[in-house]
Amino acid sequence: MSGDTKQRLVDGALAAMREHGVAGASARTIAAAAGVNQALVFYHYGSVDELLGAACQEATRQRVGAFADRFAAVGSLRELLQVGRDLHAAELAQGNVSVLAQLLAAAQTGDRLAAPTATAFQLWTDEIEAVLNRLLADSPVAEVADIQGLSRAVAAAFVGIELYEGIDPEGAQRALEALDQLAVLVEVVDELGPLARRALKSRIRRAL
Repeated sequence: MSGDTKQRLVDGALAAMREHGVAGASARTIAAAAGVNQALVFYHYGSVDELLGAACQEATRQRVGAFADRFAAVGSLRELLQVGRDLHAAELAQGNVSVLAQLLAAAQTGDRLAAPTATAFQLWTDEIEAVLNRLLADSPVAEVADIQGLSRAVAAAFVGIELYEGIDPEGAQRALEALDQLAVLVEVVDELGPLARRALKSRIRRAL
């Protein structure tokens, strides 16, 4: 019964954030969405912020799990970007983009939300890093790319584009197209012959 109540509270927290925003997600609004007594928020989580953080992480684990097979099947950087596009469309339809934007904003001044939001964000970064390690393992790009840093840059870029789309949809689309062009460039480099690849790797090492 306790597990069921905690799940209802998590679902209620997400529903409250979608409807009222992070600032309006109180024990009362969460309990109303969950259909439970608001005292249970504090009994199970100690504070509203702790519950919001737990809800953020749980929702992200579910979303990452839902796209795990898509990430595992990615065979090129352009396919990775397409997964990102599909993920964005799904997150937008469910109202999760708005929730993420508000959590990130709240985390700038609230230590209680910063750590769980960062942990949730890391779940996406880990998936992207695994794909990049696989795709770039034999690429000359691996000579210069910090895969961990690149995975964070890709994840942050998609979050930024998601938020940017709210004010400039055309600009956000052009940003995604620019990322597609970079992915094409990497594919062209990877298709170079052995001699050209060795020459490129040597040039990269000297540049570093």
